[in-house]
Amino acid sequence: MNLLIMGPPGAGKGTQAEVLVKELKINHISTGDMFRNAIKEGTEMGKKAKEYMDKGELVPDQVVVGMVRDCLGQPYCAKGFLLDGFPRTLPQTKALDETLQSLNIKLDGVINIDVPRERLMARLTGRRVCRNCGASYHVLFNLPEVEGKCNACGGELYQRSDDNEEAVSNRLDVYDAQTQPLIDYYREKGLLKNINGDQDIKKVLGDIVASLKG
Repeated sequence: MNLLIMGPPGAGKGTQAEVLVKELKINHISTGDMFRNAIKEGTEMGKKAKEYMDKGELVPDQVVVGMVRDCLGQPYCAKGFLLDGFPRTLPQTKALDETLQSLNIKLDGVINIDVPRERLMARLTGRRVCRNCGASYHVLFNLPEVEGKCNACGGELYQRSDDNEEAVSNRLDVYDAQTQPLIDYYREKGLLKNINGDQDIKKVLGDIVASLKG
């Protein structure tokens, strides 16, 4: 089974991807891991990507698509894959379609984990980090034993600047603007599986598996 998974920051996409690949016995293709592996192995596309990254520049779509193509063409992807972190824009989506077609690979479904914005805000702004040891807590899901103090070292807990409401809201706005065209595109193709991510992790997984069988 060949799948793509999408979800906004805080939706639990990474957690679901990790469990889903074990459940379905398919390969997890994370673009972050793909970049690291290609650079480590010194592939042609990995070298090109490193050139841009070393300059602090964005890696062009054609290089990213080339890396995805290299990855999907490997024998280990023959039993199926879950593509995570790509595509992010409509041009990338269309380039992926062309790549899959050239490799004679059919996409079986696009999982979109949907969580109300107010819940995402609560999840993303609730993180607190220890200034001393870096341990992570959450005001809703993982409270420290003593308010404002780290369980491990007693250090002060603080909210990172990228976890404040303004920064989080901006991240979600950017995600929505980039992703809505992709959601519409895959819905029109009959591939979209909208999943309610505002429930227990096991229930989310069950809904994903059920949607793929339906």
